[in-house]
Amino acid sequence: MRKVLQVIFTLTLLLLLTPAFSTKAATGNEVVNLAKEHIGTPYKFGGTTPAGFDCSGFLYYVYGQLGIKLPRTSSEQYQVGQKVSKANLQPGDLVLFSNTYKPGISHAGIYVGDNQFISAENAGIKISSLDNPYWGPKFTAGKRLDSVSQTKDFSDLTKSNPAYAAVMELSGKNIINGFDDQTFKPAKPVTRGQAAAIINRVLHVPTSSKAAYSDVSPNQSFYKDIVAMQASGIIQGYPDGTYRSNEYLSRAQMAVIVQRAFGGNVSGVVKASSIYDDVASNHWAGNAISTLHQKDRTTLFQTNSFRVNDKATRAEFSAAIYNTYPSK
Repeated sequence: MRKVLQVIFTLTLLLLLTPAFSTKAATGNEVVNLAKEHIGTPYKFGGTTPAGFDCSGFLYYVYGQLGIKLPRTSSEQYQVGQKVSKANLQPGDLVLFSNTYKPGISHAGIYVGDNQFISAENAGIKISSLDNPYWGPKFTAGKRLDSVSQTKDFSDLTKSNPAYAAVMELSGKNIINGFDDQTFKPAKPVTRGQAAAIINRVLHVPTSSKAAYSDVSPNQSFYKDIVAMQASGIIQGYPDGTYRSNEYLSRAQMAVIVQRAFGGNVSGVVKASSIYDDVASNHWAGNAISTLHQKDRTTLFQTNSFRVNDKATRAEFSAAIYNTYPSK
């Protein structure tokens, strides 16, 4: 009887001493959406409620609302989860920073996508870029929790869509992401700024140069990606010295950009003019268009016309990358 009581006592003690982490699953988007509800909440040192948060208290509260119990401090939060690189971060991952107000791990946030994170800063809950001059050098690690699902099912993308396999593979690798409402918006056009970011999530082009465009500044979205595409010659600007980040990409431009980024020159490729009835024999993007057709795994480009001047959609851009990029 004494042995039985000792076993029960030991098990009880272990349960009390073991940190409690719920196994309840939440999606990364659920974490991000809940976190965004508190944008503007003031900073309060030691705060763990919507009346005011400090950085680790904010994470403690947000994940706790979804049934995921985190440790209380950022240094303790650094000890949980699976480490992931900056390039492989997905919405809902923890992001940890060092040497802010004290040495070592001293700040924590939640990755929201597009190289941005949300956290409790001195100005309150806000979203910042991981490339921010202050935060960038202090980024230490990303952490992924087993209890946060990274499912990427989209309510507006069915398996019958020719781009389905492309979108699912690229979204699974955080190359292109969906929206907060669980949609992908496959027919939405892609801008030149977005194209730079998506391509650079595959290539990770290192660059220390500055943008040479009059309409591109360091504090705007996709700045480093635009600079990387400029330095590598993949996406160039216009003769007037502008980049026009918000201008939509044409399907012809898409074909050329993807070919520049991932190669794909195929010897003996058939001229685009003999494949598509709307591509002239001397079209400036002819070789890239033909190559895209020949390498197409999605059937999206197996059509009678290419529609060179139409806006490239998110589904089409995903398919073009999927057809040509080094997936292994």
